[in-house]
Amino acid sequence: MLDIKFIRDNKDIVVAGARKKRIDIDIEKLLKLDDERRELQLSIDEKRAEQNAASDKISSAKDEAEKKEIIASMQGVKEALKLAEESMQTTIKEWRALMLQVPNVPDMSVPDGDSDADNKEVRKWGDKPSFDFEPKSHVELMLAHDMADYERGAKVAGFRGYFLKGDGARLVWALERFVQDRFAESDFVPMIVPSMVRREPFVGTGYLPQSEDDLYKTQDGDYLAGTAEVASMGYYMDEVLDKSALPVKFFSFSPCFRREAGSHGKDTKGIFRIHEFVKYEQVVLCEANHEESVRMHEEITANSEKLLQELGLPYRVVINCGGDLGLGQVKKYDIEAWMPSERKYRETHSSSYFHDFQTRRLNIRYRDDSPSGEGKLRYAHSLNNTALAMPRIICQIVENNQQKDGSITIPDVLRGYMGKDVISGQ
Repeated sequence: MLDIKFIRDNKDIVVAGARKKRIDIDIEKLLKLDDERRELQLSIDEKRAEQNAASDKISSAKDEAEKKEIIASMQGVKEALKLAEESMQTTIKEWRALMLQVPNVPDMSVPDGDSDADNKEVRKWGDKPSFDFEPKSHVELMLAHDMADYERGAKVAGFRGYFLKGDGARLVWALERFVQDRFAESDFVPMIVPSMVRREPFVGTGYLPQSEDDLYKTQDGDYLAGTAEVASMGYYMDEVLDKSALPVKFFSFSPCFRREAGSHGKDTKGIFRIHEFVKYEQVVLCEANHEESVRMHEEITANSEKLLQELGLPYRVVINCGGDLGLGQVKKYDIEAWMPSERKYRETHSSSYFHDFQTRRLNIRYRDDSPSGEGKLRYAHSLNNTALAMPRIICQIVENNQQKDGSITIPDVLRGYMGKDVISGQ
């Protein structure tokens, strides 16, 4: 959420930012509602002041007749106050609904564009494998080695359901131990977080109300999260942090659930786009400073790149265009690993920073102890990035490491966890 004062003082910038993100929002209507809200608040304050003054007069009245006279004279004020408060409730409800729809302003470096097709490549790493045979898809390879069962998965769990078995299950467990060990060497605090979360953290992180169609909802009104970011950001909701504790860095794990609304017909086979998966997430809270946000953004992106480099997966980093940014993101990188069967890069990680968009909604603050801060309470800045999502990453691992005889070479860093070098035969 943006500060209404910032919106009012920088209307043209906010409008331009919304246009760049291809988000339709009526800023003029919001400002008109804000004018009404402020006028109503002024009227309410004045009428309450009149009531307070009348109460003082009543307490010092000479006799009962004078008290009744004062009370009678205040009936009109009481009725006017009631009407003003009712109007305020209606106005504030509409005002808040519009405020939740105002997008964050994207960074100047974000390219213009309508969709992920307009994202701009920043860098590449690794050599794409060269095969002297037609490479198979992860769907074929995993079936051939009895690593997955999609038919029984659909029978049991419905569309996009799956079972991982044998070396398919072992590969997920190996990847989990691999990423856990790498982050054990870092200053990130490991956390296992809830995946069933109340509405407030979803609104705070920006997933509601905009992405409600992609969320599973319980009969009690809670939601199942599609990322550990939601619960991790809710951890310090409505709290004031010590500045000395910043940056807060979480290495968070949770099961994840996504309806994949809007993905009809996309990646319907295999395990690339599924409803249920597990994910390790980097979540950061830092000082309210743009340069610090940029520094942390590059750091968490580099962490994910190192994991892919150790896994030996060729990848590229793209900067997302305005039309491919979410409501709250200031800037976002996607990391995409090479998929031989499709002859293109496919997303494995997303790395974003938000300034105080999420923390303002979640009311996460710290007290600035700098000489210029004078103890002022400030909203922290937030960032997040995938550490590793499974089983999606298996798609690229098995495809890039397939051999002519149909076997799959296991990446060096996973062999100790797997207890073997190659997946072959049944």
